[in-house]
Amino acid sequence: MTSDAFADSFVLRGTAAGGTLRFVGIDAAQIVEEARLRHGLSKTATAALGRALAASALLAVVLGKKPDSRVTLRVQGGGPVGWIVAEGSADGRLRGYVREPGADLPLREADGKLDVSGIVGVDGELAVTRLLDNGEPYTGSVQLVSGEIAEDVSTYLGVSEQIPNAVLLGVYEEGGRVHRAGGLLVQAMPGVTDAALARLEANIRAMGQLTDHLRRGSLLEALLTATEGLDPVLAPGAQAARFQCRCSRQKALDSLKFFEQGERQDMIETGGQEIVCHWCGEHYQITPGEIAGLDAARERARA
Repeated sequence: MTSDAFADSFVLRGTAAGGTLRFVGIDAAQIVEEARLRHGLSKTATAALGRALAASALLAVVLGKKPDSRVTLRVQGGGPVGWIVAEGSADGRLRGYVREPGADLPLREADGKLDVSGIVGVDGELAVTRLLDNGEPYTGSVQLVSGEIAEDVSTYLGVSEQIPNAVLLGVYEEGGRVHRAGGLLVQAMPGVTDAALARLEANIRAMGQLTDHLRRGSLLEALLTATEGLDPVLAPGAQAARFQCRCSRQKALDSLKFFEQGERQDMIETGGQEIVCHWCGEHYQITPGEIAGLDAARERARA
């Protein structure tokens, strides 16, 4: 499976209130649908991973210092889905997975919505890892607030990064596939006025569910609704976004170097070894000849 068939996701950016508010949004429907297909996700697991993928893209833009900066988001709340891991890059590349892709829960009785909080759980934390300017990884974390992911990401930005913000995330599925998915993050910048923050808060409160806006219109319309009355200025062009893993056949083969020689010999005698990338579900069938070549290369290096 290639990402060519899922090339319609994109990121929009801009400012409002005279540059004192910064916003970024992602339409991630095709990315989340590809993740669903690759991992065989249940309906609720799709919603949970989809929200995390969208959030990772937003965080990569807000926290990244370089065009290709990456951010890894990990959510572990004790719910039946286990952990959720999503990696986003500021250049629009996303990938992610969950521990238990088949885990699912009935719709919530109160409102008939997917029970993302129930499948994620609230007994745990959200951790975000990014690279500092010196290239060293830094991980910040907060205790989960709701397990709905949007509120948890917003809490992380406010507490760990000291960034006043508003975050909306959503995934809408119908007929066994993802129809709408995305996210919106508005960040308060230095110089923002109380009046601008009050207007933003009122707009966000009136919006309700992001998926409702995506179903009725578009990501752009949702962004304009969130910043209504705040003179939004959209950055020119939309950035393409896609599900793209960093795995490869060579990396899969190289991973066998960490096994003992006797273990590799067993693989050779049993017809090779299949390696599955947990990030994207890609299968790599490594042949006996390729495995034997690892030890041959090692012997040549020693000679």
